[in-house]
Amino acid sequence: MNVFDCAIKREEDTRRYFMGLVEKATDPELKILFSMLADCEDEHKKRLLNLKRRMDGKMSVLEDLDVSVCSYRPFLTQSELLEEKGNDPDLYLFTVKKEEQDITFYRELAERAANEQTRKSLLMLADEERRHLERMEEIYAFVETPRTYLESGEFSNLRPL
Repeated sequence: MNVFDCAIKREEDTRRYFMGLVEKATDPELKILFSMLADCEDEHKKRLLNLKRRMDGKMSVLEDLDVSVCSYRPFLTQSELLEEKGNDPDLYLFTVKKEEQDITFYRELAERAANEQTRKSLLMLADEERRHLERMEEIYAFVETPRTYLESGEFSNLRPL
């Protein structure tokens, strides 16, 4: 299977997961957050499609890559994730863990790749996931901005003691 097709499938699955969370969430702020994350997955899919087009002449196939491996399998169901809000109020840790999981996934596949071009493509996907994680962090920073402020110009704390 082409590694880019695998990556694109994972992005599509993840977007569906976040859109399901938009539907299930009752907190308006979480609905906005999950909607932004779903949009981010869509943007990431478009970048992967462009990468695939640029790499079209170079085969990046992993022989033993099964389609089922390419499905995004969250470690928490949507209901479990929404219940987790008590431990992780903005669900930031979940998103970071998900992106780190994707980075590890591509690096581990790269170690198994016999073909050098496939290995390079998988490492490129791992780097792309790292950049995607940075984008997710920017979204969280944007969403959290109204809750952070400098109480006094004299001190550098962000929250009152």
